[in-house]
Parts: sequence; structure tokens; C-alpha cells
Amino acid sequence: MSTWYQESFGKDYLLVYNHRNQQNAEQEVKQITEWLQLTADDFILDLCCGTGRHTATLAMEHLNVVGLDLSPTLLSKAVSRNQQHKIPFIIGDMRHLPFVGETFDVVLNLFTSFGYFETDEENAQVIREVSRVLKSNGRFLMDYLNREYVIRHLVAMSEREQDGIYIQEERSIQGDFVVKKITLSDKQGGERTYTEQVKMYTYDQMIDMLHRNGLRVNQTYGGFDGSPYHQNSPRMVLIGHDESLNRKG
Repeated sequence: MSTWYQESFGKDYLLVYNHRNQQNAEQEVKQITEWLQLTADDFILDLCCGTGRHTATLAMEHLNVVGLDLSPTLLSKAVSRNQQHKIPFIIGDMRHLPFVGETFDVVLNLFTSFGYFETDEENAQVIREVSRVLKSNGRFLMDYLNREYVIRHLVAMSEREQDGIYIQEERSIQGDFVVKKITLSDKQGGERTYTEQVKMYTYDQMIDMLHRNGLRVNQTYGGFDGSPYHQNSPRMVLIGHDESLNRKG
């Protein structure tokens, strides 16, 4: 049986999230570059890169970057829109990264591309893999949802039309998961439904999970505007470094 993330990240995903534009990516990469002090000497992994908006922006800044995603559809879009940059785009599962150890200076995980799995162990495995492929003292940035904000500001249902397709999004909190049911209807009466779900970890849970699996958080922001993180921040942007030197040494 296929999982929700195998079903949801196809052609319809491109329609549903069409509002995520290149300008947003450019603004976010500018802030990421400043926070992580990125240089041309850094080898960067954009983990769960999707259509490569951030990957391409990093490449345009003459940075050395690789994009990885599980979705062939999204990677195909990434390749077609970024041919001029010759960016390596690789298909892979974030729980089992297809790289030897200590490959990257920097790993980025953006747009809530964490918490996809049912168990804490599977989600922790993602962090272990990030630590494994980071060079000793390498840097990471994780752009994740803020549980308290999601719970307080959840919009139960929204509706809109995009390119002649009616899109209905129903959101709910189910235990520790935020769940979104997406229904797309066309004018011919056709209907397609997808489900997305993300496990919502608290700030303390994230810090503990990262630390137990080799990553130390140095700074947390409440969004890409650089605002300090607090309980009601829209986002949880975690920045830190790999500290598993003893295991790697």
C-alpha cells in the first residue's frame, strides 16, 4: 500500500501549491545564506527539494548544491526548470540517504519536510541520516511548523479555484498530527482526493530529538523574517551544527 506522501506529491501537488513562488524562495535563501554564512566552498544538500525553487536560487548565487526528493514528478519539474544551472537532482528517501558519510557542509530541510512518518523512530532516523552525511561540525537548517501556532490558528476549511480546478482543503488535528484532506474537482465532474499529515513536535521535543541524534541547535527563529522564536511564532526555524565528532572520529 502506498503512503500519503507517495500519493500526494504528484502533478496535482503542483496545482495546489502553485502559490509558492520563486520570489519567496529568493527572499528565504538570502536569509539562509546570511544565517549559515554560506560560501562557494560549501557543499549543500537541499533535502526534500521538491521542484527545486530553493535549490535553483542557491545555484544562482554560485553555490554548490544538490537536490534530493522522493517524488519523480517534482524532480522532473525541478530538472526541466533548472537545466541552465546543471544542478544534480537525485531521487531518494530521506530515511536512507544515498550518500557516503560526511559528504556535505550544509543540509537544508525546508517547507515542513519533516514529521511525515507515523513513528518517532522513523522521524528520528531522518535526523540520524542528516548527521551521518554532514561533515564534522557541518551546519543544518530545518524550517518546520510550530505546533502551538498550528493548533491555535488552524483554518478548518478553505476553498479556491486554480486554473479551472476547484480546490477544497479540510484541516484537522488528530492526536499529534495535523491532517489536511485536499479535494480537487473539475468542471467535467471529476474528483480527486489526497491526504497530507505531519506529526507536530513541540520545540522541546525537537531539541531533544536533534540532540539525541547528533545535531545541536544554536539558534531558533520564528520565521524567515528573523523574528525571535516564541510559542506563538508562525514557524520554527532551527539552525545548528553536527556534534557527532566522537562517532565520526
